[in-house]
Amino acid sequence: MSRYAPRTKLATHEVENQPPEFADRNLFTLDPALRDAVLREGGAWLDAPLTALGEAVGSEQVLEWGDQANRYPPELISFDRWGRRVDEVRFHPSYHALMALAMEHRIHSIAWTAGRPGGHVAHAAMLALFTEAEAGVMCPVSMTYAAVPALRHAPALAEAWLPKIMHGTYDAPLRPIADKAGVTIGMAMTEKQGGSDVRANTTRAEPDGADGYRLTGHKWFCSAPMCDGFLTLAYLDDALTCFFVPRITPDGERNAMHVMRLKDKLGNRSNASSEIEYHGAFAHLVGEPGRGVRTIIEMVHHTRLSTTAGPLGIMRMALAQAAHHVSYRRAFQRRLMDQPAMRAVIADLALEYEANAMLVMRTAAAFDEATELDRAFARLATAVGKYWIAKRCPAFVYECLECLGGVGYIEETPMPRLYREAPLNAIWEGSGNVIALDILRTLAREPRSRDALGAEIKAAAGQHPAYDAAAAQLREDLSHAVPEAAARMVAERMALVLQASLLLRHAPNAISAAFCESRLAGNWGHLFGALPKDAPLDALIARTGFA
Repeated sequence: MSRYAPRTKLATHEVENQPPEFADRNLFTLDPALRDAVLREGGAWLDAPLTALGEAVGSEQVLEWGDQANRYPPELISFDRWGRRVDEVRFHPSYHALMALAMEHRIHSIAWTAGRPGGHVAHAAMLALFTEAEAGVMCPVSMTYAAVPALRHAPALAEAWLPKIMHGTYDAPLRPIADKAGVTIGMAMTEKQGGSDVRANTTRAEPDGADGYRLTGHKWFCSAPMCDGFLTLAYLDDALTCFFVPRITPDGERNAMHVMRLKDKLGNRSNASSEIEYHGAFAHLVGEPGRGVRTIIEMVHHTRLSTTAGPLGIMRMALAQAAHHVSYRRAFQRRLMDQPAMRAVIADLALEYEANAMLVMRTAAAFDEATELDRAFARLATAVGKYWIAKRCPAFVYECLECLGGVGYIEETPMPRLYREAPLNAIWEGSGNVIALDILRTLAREPRSRDALGAEIKAAAGQHPAYDAAAAQLREDLSHAVPEAAARMVAERMALVLQASLLLRHAPNAISAAFCESRLAGNWGHLFGALPKDAPLDALIARTGFA
């Protein structure tokens, strides 16, 4: 938060050579890499809503809300003052303000209500933009977006709940759905004994003799437990099945979903993540018995798109903070931005970010397309993007933090919060090995995914020798069964080839050549800032918005 006229002439020294406050910038129009990718993949209609959101989330007020929501984390209230069980989470007012802002801009629903191509691009871009100001609130927003295709497997449930998602506004208190202006949806799948192996779950479901079911069991991770309902998995006899658990039952009672504790997390502190137990909790059946994974995987697939857009937003804010700082800070009679070594670092970070923005928006665009080839590309590219971009995020953020020097390590700056947030999306919705193996399974089970990948690779053929060599190597890798131990190597190569293809088709030649020569030709240093000596530093730095 900026303060009026802080004193700079102190008793022992004068405070100088410090950058101005970062706030009150339009985070969308400041970012040509994201803006170009969004408008190319989603259409010109997206410029207005994203410019409006960029203005809002770049404001001093919203950036302050993000800081406060993390500085004052949520608190579990298990019982009220008279000893009655409530299982509620109390949030700082800034959290509620952020949630209201996110839903006002329709981040959770624009993909489903846009009525034209580009809705999923809008969702991904908005989520990335909002993450720059605050990441935690994007968890319930993302899950609410992703729940829509899963809820459609239960027509009666969809009829009651989808209008509250599509057209609702933020309405925090738990109440019967008929009394709510809008709802949010969560998900609870993993259990202590199984983790990613959801078939090891032990939660059981029994018919309640009417139209519902009763669940008994636990879930080890349930993010955003103040959502109004949760998609979850339980065994119905011997069949793993998808259910929907509302916090308030149809007869107006609080459901027997007990929030046992909140997780004390490394980062993502504004968002409440919890352990829960079902004590005969009322639930609706979603989809067919025994097809629980198949039903809920649609929600997981859409949530994974958010876990590529989330790290994109984290990286962009880290890069913007670094570029802003070095544009004003001086050392050895020159701005840091004018020092050759620093220019190489900022340029390399900008190149990485540009490639990531292109891949995320191209993937989101495939969600909007109707052809089976595009749907197959979306299934494959979402996993590839999540694997690579989320894993690159921590090292990227650290390098940006170092650009600020010692002050970047101080909690008064946003850099420590970004650094704590950086590993999360690589863990959510499947960690690295799970995603890399999912990529191999998708290629093996869905021949159209190979066709989609081949079409993307072929589109840039012949434009750079390093690209052609890498594409040939990838084709060789995939010409036979890939051993599981090589899954990460293939996932990495696939991500780099897809990014290079997009850059070769849509970026200036000098920028795409720098990517191919650094990432594909073996001229890549182990750390950021080790670009080939002829890399176009000026052009890359210009893409940060801080020339």
